[in-house]
Amino acid sequence: MSRPSTFQPPACSRSRTLRTARGDFAVLDAVAEAPVGGHRGAALLVPGFTGSKEDFIALLQPLTDAGYRIVAVDGRGQYESTGPTDPQAYAQEELARDLLAQAVALAGETGGGPVHLLGHSLGGQISRAAVLIDAAPFRTLTLMSSGPALISEGQRAQVRMLSEALASTGMAQVWEAIQTQETPQDVDVAKSADPDREDLRQRWLRHNPVQLITTGRQLSVEPDRVAELAAVAALPKHVLSGERDEVWPVALMDEMAVRLGAERTVVAGAEHSPNTDRPAETARAVAGFWDRH
Repeated sequence: MSRPSTFQPPACSRSRTLRTARGDFAVLDAVAEAPVGGHRGAALLVPGFTGSKEDFIALLQPLTDAGYRIVAVDGRGQYESTGPTDPQAYAQEELARDLLAQAVALAGETGGGPVHLLGHSLGGQISRAAVLIDAAPFRTLTLMSSGPALISEGQRAQVRMLSEALASTGMAQVWEAIQTQETPQDVDVAKSADPDREDLRQRWLRHNPVQLITTGRQLSVEPDRVAELAAVAALPKHVLSGERDEVWPVALMDEMAVRLGAERTVVAGAEHSPNTDRPAETARAVAGFWDRH
C-alpha cells in the first residue's frame, strides 16, 4: 500500500474536478506561476493499486518548478472519484479509455497539444493500454515501477487474499486486518505521515471494493504487451523504478526497457514507490526525460 508522507498538497496545487467526455474525476492540479525557463508542457500522473492522486504530492513542487503543469488523478472508483458497482466498469479497456478522455480534456484546457503520461504500478499498465488504443494524446510515456506482465507470485497470493476478504466483509474490517499484518517499519512510515493514520484509513474506506477486486484480478493475469508497445515507435518511453521491488523484479524492468528501446532510471534507495521513497531524485529524473522530449 502506498504511503504518501502527507495528504496536504503544496501551495502550487489545488484540488478540483476534471470534467471529461467519460465523466468527472478528482484531481490535484499543480502549476508554477513563473517557473524558471518558462512553461514547458503538461503531464498526467496515474496512481497504482490501492493508491490515489496524493501519492504524487511530493513530486508536485519540483515538477512545477521545472516548468510543467501536473495533473494527478483519481481513476474511477479510486478515493475521491466515484465509481459504479459493476465490475465491467473497471475492465482495463474502460479505465484506459477514461485516461484517454482525461488527456484530451487536459490538452483542451492547456491548448498545449499532447501531454506527458506517467503511470505508477497498476497505473502504468493502464497507461500502456491507453497508448495502445491511441498514442496521439501523449507526448511521452513513463512507466514507474510497472512491469511487463502479471505481478510476482507472492503479490498474486496477497491480492487473492485481499479480494476474498473484500468479497466477504466490509472495507473497515479489511483495513483493520491489514494493519495487523504490517511490519514495524511500515507502521513507523505510516505514523510519520499521520499519527492517527486517519488520512490513510479514510482513503482506503472511500475506494470502491469492486474496483479493487477487478483491478487486482487484472494485475494477476496481465499479459506481456511489451512488443506491442515497442511498436509505437514514435512515442518516447521511460522505465523508472527503485533499486528493489517486490511487485515486479527489477531485472524484469531492466529487460523491459531494453525491449522497448526506452530510457532507464533506477532510483537509489527507493523501492516500489520512488515517488514517495525518493521524491527529489525521482522528480529530477522525470523532468529530465520530459525536457529531452
